[in-house]
Amino acid sequence: MSSIPRSPALLDDLAGALAAGAVRVVDLTQPLSERTPVLQLPEPFANTPALSRRELSHFDERGPAWAWSVLELGEHTGTHFDAPIHWITGRDGEDLASVPAGRLVGPAAVIDKSAEAAADPDYLLTVADVQAFEAEHGALPAGGWLLLRTGWDARADNQAAFLNVEDGRPRTPGPDAECARWLAEETPIVGIGVETVGTDAGSAGGFDPPFPVHSHFLGAGKYGVTQLANLALLPPAGAIVVVAPLRLVDGTGSPARVLALVPG
Repeated sequence: MSSIPRSPALLDDLAGALAAGAVRVVDLTQPLSERTPVLQLPEPFANTPALSRRELSHFDERGPAWAWSVLELGEHTGTHFDAPIHWITGRDGEDLASVPAGRLVGPAAVIDKSAEAAADPDYLLTVADVQAFEAEHGALPAGGWLLLRTGWDARADNQAAFLNVEDGRPRTPGPDAECARWLAEETPIVGIGVETVGTDAGSAGGFDPPFPVHSHFLGAGKYGVTQLANLALLPPAGAIVVVAPLRLVDGTGSPARVLALVPG
């Protein structure tokens, strides 16, 4: 009878560090409820529904020992993951079920532009901004994630403040068109994460191409994660991010639980 092999020492060390509090788990996920803000598109485009639920049983005659409900929600509701087939540039790429699990776990670079976004909700991240970050904290991590902190997670319990629409135009921060292209095509990251309702800036419908983060990242077989929380608790470099969407066949996106491992 063969014995079960021991886990590598590295994993033993991680388990010990977690138990001792030397490594902490930070939840980067916004709570998901009927009050979670959702993207609002102008007519004639179809909009995703907010979360709703219908009770099946609750310890009653419909099911005396269990409680459960039916959920209705869009794939792109709350903290969620964008798969390549979400966008026309990636329509022949991966669905959710095809995304390799190894690409959902990786190191994170956290760029803090919360002060800039507080001063200007239309703030746009530039290539120069990212290069300045790299000069101070090291290169963007291969197989990792760029997380853009803007302080927008503080608005997540108020749909009007979160979407921040003025005169019919959403005003939210994000990368400019060249930065989106450069990050997707010339850096080794696998994805980008933001605190806002979408990976693109609110003004990105007028960029060339429109919505360049979606266009370039998903077209390049890379990913996006939106409506993150607690990025302020992460260091600029050194955290490990775990992104866990549903493994949904033909899925274009999925609500996700996003966690970070950080030094205690």
